[in-house]
Amino acid sequence: MSYEIVGKLVAVFEIVQRKETFKTREFVIEKTEDIGGRTITNYVKFQCVQDRTSLPDRFNLGDEVKVQFNIKGTKWVKDGRENYITNLDAWRMETVKLGQNSNGGDSVDYHDMPPASDNIDDLPF
Repeated sequence: MSYEIVGKLVAVFEIVQRKETFKTREFVIEKTEDIGGRTITNYVKFQCVQDRTSLPDRFNLGDEVKVQFNIKGTKWVKDGRENYITNLDAWRMETVKLGQNSNGGDSVDYHDMPPASDNIDDLPF
């Protein structure tokens, strides 16, 4: 299952080579919503893996973007303690045109979605 969110690009980090054959990159979007007369701002951090680490390169900080992503969760055990890690894996980014929002506008092409078998252990520990 994939998800999408629209927000302003506020941070892009360097590519990190996790293993000889595995690299990641993170970026953050700011999502602001008016709820019941209050403005709520959230900062959502995504990761890109492998050949998708170049996704943020086409955009400037401050650009309004739509991010399509998958949610991946991993159970991790160290020293007898269990921990759970959730990653938002971005697989597509596009510019949001004026007047377009996440509920309408352009249709979404899901052909960019990575195959379900891309199950890579990407723990940074």
